[in-house]
Amino acid sequence: MAISRKEEARALSADEKELVEKSHHPAVQELSDGDLSGLVKLLRERRDKAQAEAHRRRREIRGKGAPKGAAPSKADGGSQVKLAVLATAMRRLNGEAERRRQLAARVSLVGNARKALAMKQNAPVDGPAHNSRTAHKGMRAVTNERAPKLVPPAELGRQRKAGKVAQAKRDAR
Repeated sequence: MAISRKEEARALSADEKELVEKSHHPAVQELSDGDLSGLVKLLRERRDKAQAEAHRRRREIRGKGAPKGAAPSKADGGSQVKLAVLATAMRRLNGEAERRRQLAARVSLVGNARKALAMKQNAPVDGPAHNSRTAHKGMRAVTNERAPKLVPPAELGRQRKAGKVAQAKRDAR
C-alpha cells in the first residue's frame, strides 16, 4: 500500500525527510547525475541503518536479542514504517538512475547508427562491396581421403545376422 507524505514526515527525522523529498517526482528529475548518485549513496546508508534497527527491535520483541536500552522494545511499527519509506525512496531513485542510463544508451545507439550511415554513404563506389579478405570463387568441395566402401551396408547386416543365427544353432546343441 502506498505511504502518504504525511506518514512519511511522521516516520522520518528532518534530514531524512529532506533526502526523501528529493526522491519524489518533480525534484528527482531536476537533479544532476552526480547529485543523484550522491543521494542514492546517502539514502542507501540510511536505509541500511533503519533495516538494522528494525531487525534489532524485532529480535528484542521476540526475546532473542539483548535490549539496547533499559527495557526491551514493545513494538517496532515506527521502525518498520521508516524502513518502508526509505526503501520506497531507494526504489524511486534506482528507477530514475536506470531511466537515465537507458536514455544515454539510446542516444549513444542513435549516434553510432548515424555515424555508420555516414561512413557507408561516404564509402567509394568503385571499390569492392564485400570483405576483401575472403576468397572470391565461392565454396569448393573438400575431397574425401577415405577409400570408398565396396560392400553395401545391407550385405554387411545380412552377414552379421547370419553369423548370429549360426552361433545360436551351435549353442543350442
